[in-house]
Amino acid sequence: MSEVPDSCMYTKDHEWLRLEDDGSVTIGVTDHAQEALGELVFVETPEAGAAFGVGDACAVVESVKAASDIYCPVAGEVTEANAALVDKPELVNSSPYDDGWVFRLRPENAKAIDELMDAEAYNRFLAELED
Repeated sequence: MSEVPDSCMYTKDHEWLRLEDDGSVTIGVTDHAQEALGELVFVETPEAGAAFGVGDACAVVESVKAASDIYCPVAGEVTEANAALVDKPELVNSSPYDDGWVFRLRPENAKAIDELMDAEAYNRFLAELED
């Protein structure tokens, strides 16, 4: 069973989002996604200052098996990318919700976060995928 922290919100594309104290959001790929992808060998993060709409492809993760886009769960401007992933993309595998975060964003509309799945809904979604 994949790890699904209660502190995050989730998308059907298997991105997670955590609201930070300063109003920004931290975004990454879920434990389920990193397990499905396998060992990551490369992560392309977005540049600070880049603006994305909901659902825009904004980053790429590559594993020994496949490459996959990361989609922006809410519209906003990138404030920071996780520079550690350049040399250590495997952080996404070993610590998807902590050291393996992909980027931070200042959301255009904080209320859009409420439209994402909470941990309980994401767990139900994962269970439906396995049926």
